[in-house]
Amino acid sequence: MTALTRIDTRFEKLKAEGRAALVTFVTAGDPDFDTAMEIVNGLPGAGADIIELGMPFTDPMADGPAIQAASLRALNVGHNMHKTLDMVRAFRKNDDETPIVLMGYYNPVFIYGNDKFLADAKEAGVDGLIIVDLPPEEDSELCIPAMKAGLNFIRLATPTTDDKRLPKVLTNTSGFLYYVSVLGVTGTKAPVASTVGDAVKRIKRHTKDMGDIPVCVGFGVRTSEQAHDIAKNADGVVAGSVLVDAITDNLDENGKPGPNTATAVHNVVKQLAAGIKAAAQKN
Repeated sequence: MTALTRIDTRFEKLKAEGRAALVTFVTAGDPDFDTAMEIVNGLPGAGADIIELGMPFTDPMADGPAIQAASLRALNVGHNMHKTLDMVRAFRKNDDETPIVLMGYYNPVFIYGNDKFLADAKEAGVDGLIIVDLPPEEDSELCIPAMKAGLNFIRLATPTTDDKRLPKVLTNTSGFLYYVSVLGVTGTKAPVASTVGDAVKRIKRHTKDMGDIPVCVGFGVRTSEQAHDIAKNADGVVAGSVLVDAITDNLDENGKPGPNTATAVHNVVKQLAAGIKAAAQKN
């Protein structure tokens, strides 16, 4: 890729400001289209720098109970890939700067059709993809075509990604590297800041020869304090399950969202953003 994407531009801006990014994850269409749209539209104002939109799928194997339930809620109200892209289009009517990354599994993309998906995603205003079940060995399947279409392809690394494997993971990765800070599924364990710091330093020894790709850390980030501590070492902090939990906590007994659902999510984002900004001030 030669042209800068919104993701590249956002990280350049944040680097100049001396702070880490807050990357927020919510599932597209959860708990319904209108509420999800209200949530997404308000994320930048609450402090989100990059938005990850989960593509609902029936078998999200890397996700914990909260995000699994979010996917099922979205699917149960008829959400699909077309509506996910419609959400991006609607968001872009008022925001042409905040990067949007679609995150999920390959099956919904494959069913949609790779070429059509890439063309429609680019047209809608998507900036990058995280496809958790496509390893580097399958780059020809979607990664390389996505990069040719002008979309960043963001890869995941884990605590078990050793120095031998890491260069393979980084090959063709663009936008940022998503470091999964704990083993297991999303939202079930808390990251340890000192361990994360060491891991980020190790990864950056590899990325310095590959254009210094930003390293964002996620899985288990729930508090302002955790965001603060991770932001001291990482280029970005990813939060997802804690936002999905805020949605869940505001559903009534019939699974319908209450009037304060979006506000509850945005308040969590504000707290996380405050922690990250405090880390920047101390550095």
